[in-house]
Amino acid sequence: MQPVRDFLELIKFEHTVFALPFAYLGMLLAADGFPRWHTFLWITVAMAAARTVAMGFNRIVDRQIDARNPRTAGRPLVSGRISLRTAWGGTILAAITLTIAAWQLGPLPLILLPGALLFLFGYSYTKRFTWLSHYILGFTDGLAPLGAWVAVRGSLFSAEDGAAWLLLLIVTFWIGGFDLIYACQDVEIDRRDQLKSIPARFGVPFALQLSALSHFICVILLAILGWMQRFTVPYWIGWAVVIGLFIWEHRLVKPHDLSKVDLAFFNINSYISLTLFFSVLGALWLR
Repeated sequence: MQPVRDFLELIKFEHTVFALPFAYLGMLLAADGFPRWHTFLWITVAMAAARTVAMGFNRIVDRQIDARNPRTAGRPLVSGRISLRTAWGGTILAAITLTIAAWQLGPLPLILLPGALLFLFGYSYTKRFTWLSHYILGFTDGLAPLGAWVAVRGSLFSAEDGAAWLLLLIVTFWIGGFDLIYACQDVEIDRRDQLKSIPARFGVPFALQLSALSHFICVILLAILGWMQRFTVPYWIGWAVVIGLFIWEHRLVKPHDLSKVDLAFFNINSYISLTLFFSVLGALWLR
């Protein structure tokens, strides 16, 4: 079991707790409540598998970059605690699982799967040629609620599918904004290795300001979503809590003090995703 534990550490499997609510938001809105258990189960499997594919492949293609970065040099694949063969095996198994989940969820999810895989695999290369990689990561994560919506509704391009695309934008700006914060830790490494990132290209103060702007846009989009869906009090309470969490996040990180990035990146964003999930669930329940 040690290789399995090492692989789960490699992909930070415990962080799935704040990734799953992305997909669940699309699922809840598409079903206007809770879907069939079969659909819920396979959406959960698909989301966990997709994240494993993305993280596993990222660790594989970035292993040489990680080895030159003191912050990431202790990762299992770099330190030798997990073999490249095991990393590939886990990633390929996750891709197969994702394919099975898409097949179980219906024809359209299976048809759209190659496009999703393009982003899941392709994101890892974007920082080699564009400093917009933060928002490409956000867009890739935003495919989760979009995919869950398709799994429930079986459609994506009708007049009634606007909420799905709005969720895509919300997650794009949310994830892109906090990836900007996270990337501030590696400015010197990125410049040395000629990797593309907004903090490395424009500086940490600008990156933090852009992150705050991205999260402000996210809050506005969340308000538009609440108005479109005619949500009641539980949603707006959650919306207010999310604003407070964003403010807390940005007060923790300063251009001259990045010591609390992990708290801002992992803990607070977990709170945000769970808050959004339960506020939407509560609003739908009280309809």
